[in-house]
Amino acid sequence: MSWLSGVVVFVIVWWLVFFMTLPVGVRRAREVERGNDPGAPERARLGMKAAVTTVIAGVLTLLAFLLIDSEWLTFRKP
Repeated sequence: MSWLSGVVVFVIVWWLVFFMTLPVGVRRAREVERGNDPGAPERARLGMKAAVTTVIAGVLTLLAFLLIDSEWLTFRKP
């Protein structure tokens, strides 16, 4: 896998994992202010979710790199 392919895989995996982590730990606001959505979270904690997502995406990208570079998974004719 080239470095450009690795970056593309990382970005795709990062966004997929990020969207999966968004609903984790979300609590609705108890007191809704006028003009706010009643389903809006009290604290979204996006910084923590982005950091966790980066670590998970890095590990998954590393696993994908190892799997693609190994002889285990190949799309070439034997």
